[in-house]
Amino acid sequence: MTSRFPPVPRSAMPPADPARRRFVTGLAAAGSLALLGPSPGHGRTPPRPQAELRGTEFDLSIGASMVNFTGRERPAITVNGTLPAPLLRFREGDTVTLRVSNRLRDYSSIHWHGILLPANMDGVPGLSFDGIAPGETFVYRFRLVQSGTYWYHSHSAFQEQAGLYGPMIVDPAGALPYAYDREHVVLLSDWTDLEPAALFRRLKQFAEYDNYYKPTVGDFIADARRDGLAATLADRAAWGRMRMTPTDISDVNAHTYTYLCNGVTPDDNWTATFRPGEKVLLRFINASAMTYFDVRIPGLKMTVVAADGQPIHPVSVDEFRIAVAETFDVIVEPRGQDAWTIFAQDMGRTGYARATLAVREGLRAPVPPVDPRPLLTMDDMGHGGHGAHGADAPEGGCGAAMKGMEGGCGAAMGHGGHGAHAGVAHGGDHDASGDGHGGSAGMQAHPPSERGNPLVDMQTMTPAPKLDDPGIGLRGNGRRVLTYGDMRSLFDDPDGREPGRTLELHLTGHMEKFAWSFDGMKFNDAAPLRLNYGERMRITLVNDTMMTHPIHLHGMWSDLEDEQGRFQVRKHTVDMPPGTRRSYRVRADALGRWAYHCHLLYHMEAGMMREVRVEE
Repeated sequence: MTSRFPPVPRSAMPPADPARRRFVTGLAAAGSLALLGPSPGHGRTPPRPQAELRGTEFDLSIGASMVNFTGRERPAITVNGTLPAPLLRFREGDTVTLRVSNRLRDYSSIHWHGILLPANMDGVPGLSFDGIAPGETFVYRFRLVQSGTYWYHSHSAFQEQAGLYGPMIVDPAGALPYAYDREHVVLLSDWTDLEPAALFRRLKQFAEYDNYYKPTVGDFIADARRDGLAATLADRAAWGRMRMTPTDISDVNAHTYTYLCNGVTPDDNWTATFRPGEKVLLRFINASAMTYFDVRIPGLKMTVVAADGQPIHPVSVDEFRIAVAETFDVIVEPRGQDAWTIFAQDMGRTGYARATLAVREGLRAPVPPVDPRPLLTMDDMGHGGHGAHGADAPEGGCGAAMKGMEGGCGAAMGHGGHGAHAGVAHGGDHDASGDGHGGSAGMQAHPPSERGNPLVDMQTMTPAPKLDDPGIGLRGNGRRVLTYGDMRSLFDDPDGREPGRTLELHLTGHMEKFAWSFDGMKFNDAAPLRLNYGERMRITLVNDTMMTHPIHLHGMWSDLEDEQGRFQVRKHTVDMPPGTRRSYRVRADALGRWAYHCHLLYHMEAGMMREVRVEE
């Protein structure tokens, strides 16, 4: 089999151990934004309006500027003086050269998210290169073998949160499968006035800092009237044993963040123009560090035509959830009024980003109220309501398998490794049920590394793909919401082979310790995942946590399967809600060392990352 790219010489790859240490200690080296401040002679002016750069030769300068989103000036990391970074426009088939100069006082980097390229051009310090030293220029050069909507960002410590991200479009060499008259990029992000390293320290010290909505006595009384006293007591006891709360939807929310659209606050109202009768292509990019957005344009249908840069069969919806790092292209046909609100509320319903689609600048449309705050349930986390959780399940939904275990369901969630997984090492060929799609007798088994692990505070017992589930806070809202089950690529499986083996990984964490990992092992404690060059394999992910995780594999596509194990849709980032078990196919056709991680920035920094090595 022929590779897309020439092999990366092993002599050109950085040594494994020193480079690994460089990555793991990156956040300590980064320190505060004061250390990332401008070099002598670099201006501290507000960012200029975002520019668009086209062609095959690009010069990008990473520096620092002062910004003001909340009423006070704060330092940000910018590219060519703008936040977001300039829109880069490429053409499929071209070879592009990007000279990236680092004007900061610490190492920096740029990763081209979702772009297929050689490993030494991927931009992950400690894996594919050493990073860009202060005062130095690194030359990225690669050929574009795809088209679509993508984005780029730093992969150094917390620089992405501080502003180092930007949109990227690759125009196709041929015709698109859909037509439009005008296009706009809608890049969503989250901003904090805190130094990102300080926010990370706060999460480690008190992960629930932003959770203002814990259940109250009034909530208990209302629930008891609705569900009965016994059921309500059992539910509260289950959450208490887990030391968790059903209101913990996201780690950081609008109590800390200001949500931005193309670098503009909701009050400042970024505007995209159109002419009546036009078909307008909106390229949505979620470039936030930690925020899921639920996007709609009240009164206007959206036709989703591409996911993660790849065309899909058109789907007409009222709303879609966009995970961190995902991109969706939608076509709208605004008519009948002069202005429409693009409304992107966060998943926890604490705030929103906002923009306007209008016939001219200066117009505004009504902004809808934020939806009611959702609550997690045991069923959301794969702990009741289906499968093995029938009449024998205790009230509260912890599951029949938990009965008789010391400490109840909370203890069981912190101790795994029973059943089919006993004695089987994760990270190798593994299949708990023999079919690659479920646990023994409908009950999920867990790797031995989760058993008795102080970094694992819960486990799912009856996970499901949930491809047709709109998600927490979107069910039954009266709107047509996009699901993963709706999305189907316009092409058949590009590889055509059935996977030769299955690799199963569990997404694990401890809420109070803000510790995140795969199979209970943090990045610096885990061995690399090894793929054989040219093989077609299946990766099965099981989310054992109560949080939603967007999982990104660098260098290769993730071809999501349906519930029957058939190819469904090509992605570069696969969303994993709580209590889900999802599988996708990977063609290991890119030699080298690649990052594989949760794209929630602070989860990645806290340990939910692995190295993937594709070797001959």
